Amino acid sequence: MPSKVNLAEAFGSFHDHWNPRIAGDINDFQVKLVKLDGKFDWHHHEVEDELFLVVAGRMKMAFRGRDVIVEPGEFIIVPHGVEHCPEALDGECHVLLLEPGSTRNTGNVETGKTRRTLERLD
Repeated sequence: MPSKVNLAEAFGSFHDHWNPRIAGDINDFQVKLVKLDGKFDWHHHEVEDELFLVVAGRMKMAFRGRDVIVEPGEFIIVPHGVEHCPEALDGECHVLLLEPGSTRNTGNVETGKTRRTLERLD
C-alpha cells in the first residue's frame, strides 16, 4: 500500500551532504532527497533532465553566463546537456530531486562526490 513521506522526518534521518537518498519511485523516475553544503562540481547530464525543489535553505544554480537563486518552495528544471553547478547559500540546503533512476549525481564527471549506489530511505 502507498505510504506518505514526511519531508522533515526524512531529511532528519540523515546528516551528510551531497549524498542523495532515494525516497520513492515513479515509473522510471526517482524522488531523491539530498542535503547541500557549499559548492558542488560543474557537470552536465547527457540524456537526463533534473528537477531541483528547494525544501529548506537557499540554493544557487550556476550556469555558464548566469546564476539563478532558488528559494524554499521554488524549483528549477535543468535540461539535459546544460552544464550546471548547484551551491547551497547561507548554510545547509535541503533539496528534493526528481530525475530518471539512471541519473548519476555528478553526471559526466567523476569526483569525490560521485555516488554510484544510493541508499533508500525507509
